[in-house]
Amino acid sequence: MPESLSSPSSRLWFTSDHHFGHDNIRSHCQRPFDSTEEMNEALIARWNACVAPSDTVYHLGDLFLCPLDEAKAIRRRLHGNICLIRGNHDKTADRMKEGFGWVKDYYELKVEDADAPSGKQLIVLCHYAFRVWRNAHHGSWHLYGHSHGSLPSAGRSMDVGVDCHNFSPISYERVKAALHQL
Repeated sequence: MPESLSSPSSRLWFTSDHHFGHDNIRSHCQRPFDSTEEMNEALIARWNACVAPSDTVYHLGDLFLCPLDEAKAIRRRLHGNICLIRGNHDKTADRMKEGFGWVKDYYELKVEDADAPSGKQLIVLCHYAFRVWRNAHHGSWHLYGHSHGSLPSAGRSMDVGVDCHNFSPISYERVKAALHQL
């Protein structure tokens, strides 16, 4: 069942594929960091520059690829209530569910938005990209990660991974502006 939010949409963020602690992701995705530590620190700084402690972040998978203690230390530094959609590299996150609002494989979110059909925007969240999704032909959106910017979007869908958005979470407003241009 989709969640209905009454809080302002400006407090909602979406992101994916941080790969904290994953050294090989730097070369795999041509990330401009000289070390894993530099990457981790830059990702934390960019996250906290956007997200306030009371904000909600929907993270669409592949958050940590590091030992549990390191992952817990990084999580303590990240602002916001994180709701995690599992990716293919989230075994560590599964061992620290107390650090998240919830952990799921898939989620349908409804956001109150006067510009949306019936005043609520349906957003289908998954780590993996879909070609079709529930109500795709009736204004719903699909947000995903996993592909690190390598897939073209289909319909009103968007890769919200950090490799596509200057290594930062993306706000509801930015998603809305981008998807309304389609």
